[in-house]
Amino acid sequence: MPHPIVRFAPSPTGRIHIGNARTALLNFLYAKKHHGEFILRFDDTDVERSKEEYAQAIEVDLAWLGIAPDRVLRQSERFALYHAAAAKLRDAGRLYPCYETPEELDRKRKRQQARGLPPVYDRAGLALSASERAKLEAEGRKPHWRFKLDHDIIRWNDMVRGASHIDCASLSDPVLLREDATYLYTLPSVVDDAALNVTHIIRGEDHVTNTAVQLQLFALLMGPERLPAFGHHNLLASASGEALSKRTGSLSIGGLRDAGIESLAVAAAAVMTGSSVALHPIASLEELAGPLDLSQLSRSQARFDPAELTALSARTLHGLSFEAVRDRLAAHDITGHKAQPFWLAVRGNLAAFLDVVDWWRVVEGEMTPVAEDTVFLAAAAEHLPEEPWDENAWKNWTEEVKKLTGRKGRALFHPLRLALTGRETGPELAALLPLIGKAKAAARLSGRAA
Repeated sequence: MPHPIVRFAPSPTGRIHIGNARTALLNFLYAKKHHGEFILRFDDTDVERSKEEYAQAIEVDLAWLGIAPDRVLRQSERFALYHAAAAKLRDAGRLYPCYETPEELDRKRKRQQARGLPPVYDRAGLALSASERAKLEAEGRKPHWRFKLDHDIIRWNDMVRGASHIDCASLSDPVLLREDATYLYTLPSVVDDAALNVTHIIRGEDHVTNTAVQLQLFALLMGPERLPAFGHHNLLASASGEALSKRTGSLSIGGLRDAGIESLAVAAAAVMTGSSVALHPIASLEELAGPLDLSQLSRSQARFDPAELTALSARTLHGLSFEAVRDRLAAHDITGHKAQPFWLAVRGNLAAFLDVVDWWRVVEGEMTPVAEDTVFLAAAAEHLPEEPWDENAWKNWTEEVKKLTGRKGRALFHPLRLALTGRETGPELAALLPLIGKAKAAARLSGRAA
């Protein structure tokens, strides 16, 4: 197949959430798998609600997820293209002015529904004469502009849903421009997708009906030979089935990051939830891209459980190599010859990455020991082996203490763990003890802060 060009086109009107990340990742991974191009396009034609702070936050969130766009652009800088497309549609008689107010349109819909008819726009605006339009405008009315649909059945082979079709006779002619001459989503999206040579449009299934309209616009503006492929994935919902929203901040990427959730866990959950693949940890986005098959996504709603994400995040941490976290450790001054064995020792006990700071303090910092049995601890301290210590030091030492005191099991190990780490549970002491070292171990066993 030719190299695909895909796009993620958020409106910067809020923080993106894990449902938006699903769309972004499916596009990015598809491009990565097929050696294509990924475009980040901000659909910011709604000048009132679009905010620069949200655009910047979206770029930060995508970078945190590992998504690096090949190009970034903004619709607010491309209005000349949309004006030209609108003029072309007007000249072709396919964009016509309508003067109904929202209240009048609502009354029309209710009358149609009361008569058992579908609430489809009746094209009253199309029937207006020039003098009737002039009279309405003299009254102070400003038109909104609708696209005149061909009442055809539009068919396409959806990358997710398979053979798909929409009967355009069942649709209202969509509004492309508001009364204030600002653009709704549809026209700028098609114009940009064509101008950027987008080959595959991968998005949520809430856009399925839009596809029929957009395919007609593509054919009119660019020619039928340039139609992109479409894939409409199922949507992520909350565990209770509620839709996710940028405006409420529900499960926002920024919020998940602040909560200490691993980015790879978010990526895995965003892509695997609602697919045929069981949720499992990944070590890289490349691992996620390899088996990606859009046709294997479920058609039913994909419910997302934050508790599962928290557990997946911990499991993801447990499998990360030292190389994968070297820079993150260094950011917390965890460096030097102890850094790698320290990471390998503690990673399996982390719930969140920042837990490493506390464990590094156990190894390198000063702590007040918890003395459960001072007589026993004093005896154990006397029999600490000479350094250098390796992974056998713990075993050799505790076997010696066991012979000396007759203790075993919890009675042997628990007091030692409390004294050495101040914790009831934690990483294997066979790995931690050589990192703590004899001087600190002896001091803690003797009840001194070290």
